[in-house]
Amino acid sequence: MKPTNSADASQQTVKTVADATVIVRGLMSKMASGNYYGRNFPLYADAKGGDYTIVSQGRGYDYLYVFNHSESSNNYSSIWSQGYNCIAIINDLLAQIEKSRAEGNTENFDSIIGQILTARALIYFDLVRLYGKPYNYDKNSYGVPITLEPLDIQAKPTRNSVEEVYTQILKDLKDAEPLITKPTNATTLANTNGFLNYYANKAIQARVYLYMEDFNNALAAAEEVIGFTQYKLYDNSGTTGWVESWTKQFGTESIFELAILPNEGDLGNSSLGAYTRRRGHPNTTIAAGYFTASTPFLNRLDEDPDDIRKGIMSTDELSTTANPRLGALYKYSGSVTLQGDGKESSTAVNIKVIRLSEIYLIAAEAALRKSAPDLTKAVNYLNQIRKRSPNLDPATTATINLQMIADERSKELIGEGHRFFDMMRWNYTINFDDALGAISTIHRGTSIDRSFYKTILPIPLAEINANSAIYDQQNPGYRN
Repeated sequence: MKPTNSADASQQTVKTVADATVIVRGLMSKMASGNYYGRNFPLYADAKGGDYTIVSQGRGYDYLYVFNHSESSNNYSSIWSQGYNCIAIINDLLAQIEKSRAEGNTENFDSIIGQILTARALIYFDLVRLYGKPYNYDKNSYGVPITLEPLDIQAKPTRNSVEEVYTQILKDLKDAEPLITKPTNATTLANTNGFLNYYANKAIQARVYLYMEDFNNALAAAEEVIGFTQYKLYDNSGTTGWVESWTKQFGTESIFELAILPNEGDLGNSSLGAYTRRRGHPNTTIAAGYFTASTPFLNRLDEDPDDIRKGIMSTDELSTTANPRLGALYKYSGSVTLQGDGKESSTAVNIKVIRLSEIYLIAAEAALRKSAPDLTKAVNYLNQIRKRSPNLDPATTATINLQMIADERSKELIGEGHRFFDMMRWNYTINFDDALGAISTIHRGTSIDRSFYKTILPIPLAEINANSAIYDQQNPGYRN
């Protein structure tokens, strides 16, 4: 039977939206793979950002935590490969649509084009954060190669600057904006579950503008998403609230969520959720316990003993009866009882790429940091998230500051792939909690900042071997 999520590009031209949708499904599946959002990308940002630590080396992926990278080993090259694989799919589909239109096809591919341009922008945004310096640090330094059309097998693309990559990201997002599906009610919103829609595009714009420190545009994009009333923040209740949301798919905060299915993308004991469960969890053998929450993160969470976000944390392997330690994260297991998100497997849990709570935090930061700060807006947006700690005093126009927003982002978004990138764009020092195990830190100090060369990944040796033009463009410090 003809597959529903792939097509033979060499023998087939896209003629209908249905044909193109097959390829978009395949694209979403690849973005949800373990080599990208299904594990490796969010794991990278959390393992390196200071909110995670490790108890023992040798369990797996500890080289992320200790920054043990070189161009030939531990280079995390699967993200580079999968990112460009996805971009190749997008570029090929765009070329096929253009060819089909040139042949006289009048099919309306606008929504498809809008989706894949938005996806390409997101992928380039992820790649440039991994391999390039922060935009507000050195936008003229090397970013990643920009490819916008199918490449010949002999092609040798070179790296564009960080600024050029961001320019292309915004161009793709703006080109997609009038084309992509714009939900108007609950039904049309549900039809975009698992795919990108207009508000996902605007949410990505808000992210990108924030990283560029274009706070006026970041705030405007965030407020447009917030203004779509079909998206709603979870409350503090026990049945329909924030904690319960992790046991469900496509909740009211999910702006872009990638589906992980039991027979498609479920990584089992190699899943994102398994890596942060308590090692030796009594109810399952799928509990690798590679990472646990750091002591500084737990101290932050413990500022309010009734913070509802503790409900997705559980005791880790360091806990004792006398000193329980809620270091095990169960977001991507659905619940501390391994409920999953409604599927048969507790590891087939959808990846929430963009949630509404992040957009409120973007709006708060942008309102605070723009050239003419709007403290009233900043306070209002931050307090919508801060009230998940019901015993903390609400922010006021006299007390709000960036550190307060940074702390809230840490507590709200742990495990979702943000902390390291946040610390880099804020130019904060990351202090690592190395005291919980016999951790060798010969590859980094106990504290680093963004001047440390290993805060960006090396271009993989396999890429350099295949593309001689990029040899002299390796990131500083990695040349053997």
